[in-house]
Amino acid sequence: MTPRRLLTALALMLSGCAGGAQQNYPSLAKRPIESAPVAEVAPPPAPAPADTELSAEIAHYVEQADQGAAMFDSAYGRAVKAVAGASGSAVSSDAWVSAQVSISALEAARNGSVSALASLDTLYARRANAVADGTARGGLEDIDAARSAALALVDQQNDKIDALKGRLPQP
Repeated sequence: MTPRRLLTALALMLSGCAGGAQQNYPSLAKRPIESAPVAEVAPPPAPAPADTELSAEIAHYVEQADQGAAMFDSAYGRAVKAVAGASGSAVSSDAWVSAQVSISALEAARNGSVSALASLDTLYARRANAVADGTARGGLEDIDAARSAALALVDQQNDKIDALKGRLPQP
């Protein structure tokens, strides 16, 4: 390419960049709203405590979960002994069947805890709806604390049952 052609092409390209219609782009200057003071956010209101009727219902479910835990702990010792006795036995042997029956009894013994957790879940959902509708006030934090404790209890029980099942040969 000759220098003359190069200069002509360069001139045509530059004229395309420099000319033409003026476009109005928005200004990047600070707008008045950006200089306005920031309002302080009010802290959320303190949670309202549960009324006496709700507190009694929560206490009932907590007691039910504790009773389920006591029954589970009692059955757990027997299940551990049965599983230890079945260690190394074949599937469907008498020791293995006895261990499976003990694990089933252990699962049945935790029904109180599981039932209490389900009741607390239901109570929480009903109360949340009532608070949202404006027919009740507060108590959600109390239910949630009891529900969290019951959930932790049931999770521990599930872990113990799973550990015992893992020690037995599976069919």
